[in-house]
Amino acid sequence: MLIRPVADDLAVIAHYLGRILTVVAMAGLLPTVWAAIAREWRPLSGFLVMVGVLLLAGQLLLRAGPRQPHLGWSHGMVVVALTWIVVPAMGAIPLALSGHYANFLDSYFDAMSGLSTTGLALIQDLDHLAPSLNFWRHLLQFLGGQGIILAALTLFASGGVLTLFEGEAREERVLPSVGSTARFIWAVAAAHLVAGVLVLTLVGTVILGFTPIRAVFHGLLIFFAGFDTGGFAPQSTSLGYYHSAIFEGVTAVLMVAGAMSFGVHYALWKGRARSVMANLETKTLLRTFFITLALVFVGLATAGLYGSVAGLSRQGLFQVLSAHTGTGFATVPSPELATWGGLAFGGMALAMAFGGMGSSTAGGVKALRVGLTVKTISNQIKQVLLPEGAVVGRGYFQGSEQRLTDEVSQSVMSVTLLYVGLFLAGAGIAQAYGVPLQEALFESVSAGASVGLSVGVTAPTMPVLLKITYMVQMWAGRLEFVAVFALFGFVLSWIRGR
Repeated sequence: MLIRPVADDLAVIAHYLGRILTVVAMAGLLPTVWAAIAREWRPLSGFLVMVGVLLLAGQLLLRAGPRQPHLGWSHGMVVVALTWIVVPAMGAIPLALSGHYANFLDSYFDAMSGLSTTGLALIQDLDHLAPSLNFWRHLLQFLGGQGIILAALTLFASGGVLTLFEGEAREERVLPSVGSTARFIWAVAAAHLVAGVLVLTLVGTVILGFTPIRAVFHGLLIFFAGFDTGGFAPQSTSLGYYHSAIFEGVTAVLMVAGAMSFGVHYALWKGRARSVMANLETKTLLRTFFITLALVFVGLATAGLYGSVAGLSRQGLFQVLSAHTGTGFATVPSPELATWGGLAFGGMALAMAFGGMGSSTAGGVKALRVGLTVKTISNQIKQVLLPEGAVVGRGYFQGSEQRLTDEVSQSVMSVTLLYVGLFLAGAGIAQAYGVPLQEALFESVSAGASVGLSVGVTAPTMPVLLKITYMVQMWAGRLEFVAVFALFGFVLSWIRGR
């Protein structure tokens, strides 16, 4: 029998959601000040409306909540799921008022894409977007990659917050407490921000000939989208705009850093590089990267799309790295990417689906799950082939010696199958609208794995249902399903419970 949630349950959820909306309002002050200083009056009005709505909603929800709320597991999961629906809706307000979107749904799509660090976009005339709005789009990716919940935890640490941390698809605490882990994650981001923006600015001024202000602007936005594996770019041609192998190389370093788990960052900081390389997750990530890269190289060479080894290597390597880290930057236009058929298409689709490491800013199935899935299937095959009574090794190394229990195997296989189902469902809906199978599958994997690479399916003219489908895929894929199921269960209990 389903038990209907009581008023106290709603009050607790309201209280923590109010905290998070208040944090987002504080973040929204950054582009507001930017627009005011730059005298971008139309964007300024949109930011003022957004900040006002966020503050009003946040304070009303805080007042509705109890003074000493006890956050249970189900409460935390519902808060996380609602956060990733409500925040993009409110964050879309200045985008919708900018005149660069056909309707509010399109701006909501982009805000959801930004917060989920996906990078698919429906914006029109991006090259003439006001800098403050461009900054806000990328700041959404930074908040989404680092985690809105992490920002709230850093400012409003209190009991029961572990559920919020886990609900945002972060499974490991690199330090004893959630609060200290959150502060470490922000410290890692800050260190990469300073180094990344500095190097990109130098490349922009010295090699690309940008003015210092323009170089800092592009460096900051590329850092946000690169380190947080988001994929938004200041220009419509993505990284192809810069025509610089050095700029692409620096960005690639940021993408790899973003796809690494913060546990790995901590281990490297402590000088434990050897243990990192021994991890099943690291080995799996390297293997899947080189496998998908080989598939793409062979596919492109067979198709003869690039006339030189240098061109094939540069384009193939960067696109595979962008796909595997879940970043979504591209150095080739969507129509050209759409011609990557055969093995090249298969390699790109697999790279996007595999994703980066767990507890990172990347999306996809994640390397550890891929490794454990392969190990589970291998163990089952060995169990069948070996003589009766033979013992199959079930250990693996991940920071320390671990045991692959039946519960872990079941959990890993379940999430992996959920991702496969998500990819197939999105592709099926696109096919129902006449999109060819290859393009439909590519775009669906890109949305569900939070990548953002596109072969041209994602456009302002695509059907409304397909836009909503991709938004749901971004939401569910980014949260890795648990918080989503918790929200559905909560709503079902509210409707049918007793």
